[in-house]
Amino acid sequence: MLALASTAAAGQSKEVADIETLVSSISTGTNIPEFVISIIISAVIFVAAKIISYIVRRFFKKLSARNPKFSVLMASLVWRICSVLVWMIAILSILAVWGIDLTPLIAGLGVTGVVLGFALQESIGSLFSGFMIALNNPFRVGDWVEIGQDGVAGTVVAMDLMCVTLSTGDNKKYTVNNKYVWSNTILNYSYIEKRRIDMSIDISYDMDTEKAKEVLYGLISSYPAVLKDPAPVVEVGSYGASGITIIVRPWVKPADYWKTYWQFNADVLKTLRANGLDMPFNQLDVHIVQEG
Repeated sequence: MLALASTAAAGQSKEVADIETLVSSISTGTNIPEFVISIIISAVIFVAAKIISYIVRRFFKKLSARNPKFSVLMASLVWRICSVLVWMIAILSILAVWGIDLTPLIAGLGVTGVVLGFALQESIGSLFSGFMIALNNPFRVGDWVEIGQDGVAGTVVAMDLMCVTLSTGDNKKYTVNNKYVWSNTILNYSYIEKRRIDMSIDISYDMDTEKAKEVLYGLISSYPAVLKDPAPVVEVGSYGASGITIIVRPWVKPADYWKTYWQFNADVLKTLRANGLDMPFNQLDVHIVQEG
């Protein structure tokens, strides 16, 4: 690293000397003071850097809008890298115009980089995790995701190279470190076209299971949000201590998941009772055996 810094310093010294020669030549040929020439050249470099940075940003923003595989985070990553390079070149060039030699500063960057590396370990980890998220594109802004098995779930409202911002269903804002995001399981519910709702209903042992299946199938199929293909599944799942468990599994679009889930739970009891079916209470049968 120190060798690289020394090489960069040598290059910077040569660049300063070349630009000073150029400014001096222009001043001599036009009879304009050197400080005026330096101001003009610095302004031109600054405006050029501003225009180039703006064009690059617009290009990658449009590319992200046209290409689903090129995420907003990836566009932001590439644009920021390009912008940093453009402004570094611009700043170094302006300093060279004014004859400022950065050789001592560049030479010390090797040691400074080691110190900052230890001090900013967490931030650097988040930064590189942001790179991985941008490259793999596991989600986009607007997707509903769940991070970690017992972690936070919500809509992605913003993301950058350091963190991801989520908005939960109860309107809470979570800012999650990219290092945590990338090191955990990411479940994207918006990426898929349809989701299956897994529900179970218990009926009493003295109820007709075939009739119960028919009634439940009719109820779940009556909802417009439930997809016809694949068709809902209504089957006997298990036999419990107090009743028979019937599994109800309809398919819906991700946006209709909770609406359908709550609607079914609100309707199922009255629908069963209207058809002469009932759901059991927890009960314990006690058999008394008399001896003698």
